[in-house]
Amino acid sequence: MEDEQSFSDICGGRLALQRRYYSPSCREFCLSCPRISFRSLTAVTCTVWLAAYGLFTLCENSMILSAAIFITLLGLLGYLHFVKIDQETLLIIDSLGIQMTSSYASGKESTTFIEMGKVKDVVINEAIYMKVIYYLCILLKDPVDPQGISQVVPLFQFTGWAVGLQRDSSQRGAVRPELLPLRPHPCRLDPLVVGERLQMQQP
Repeated sequence: MEDEQSFSDICGGRLALQRRYYSPSCREFCLSCPRISFRSLTAVTCTVWLAAYGLFTLCENSMILSAAIFITLLGLLGYLHFVKIDQETLLIIDSLGIQMTSSYASGKESTTFIEMGKVKDVVINEAIYMKVIYYLCILLKDPVDPQGISQVVPLFQFTGWAVGLQRDSSQRGAVRPELLPLRPHPCRLDPLVVGERLQMQQP
């Protein structure tokens, strides 16, 4: 079974959340953001080349134009291969663990697997970004102290951003997802199952 919902992030960008249920013990959640904008790419390229042409007219050195082309191509390849993430996938298999996959615009994929035995809990943490928001994260067990926490792993990170759940005051009980930078604030963690919390209501 599969369903899809659309949301908006804090900058007005569109997000698509797909939920796939392969079996009662295997679920997959995919969060996709818009691909790179041709308008933005053109604007950045023109800005760099105009600046290079301005320097060329002052210095009359053709190496400046060659360097501008080289820097533009190298910067674009680096952005697509290391920065721009098009989709993040969270695969949950009850008996094995949690697999997080990030798909970059260049086609590269980065996968992280967390064994279920290392997971202490899946919680909603609190953060402050001009307002109070909430984001999903995984608490990993401390191998030395069974009662301790060794690491907090936020889910659905877009180059340092995470899906926050902001409550919509106009609709009681409705939750609106937004992308907000993580700025953890000490608070009480309320344990919730990730599969249940991803059943987000669309405002």
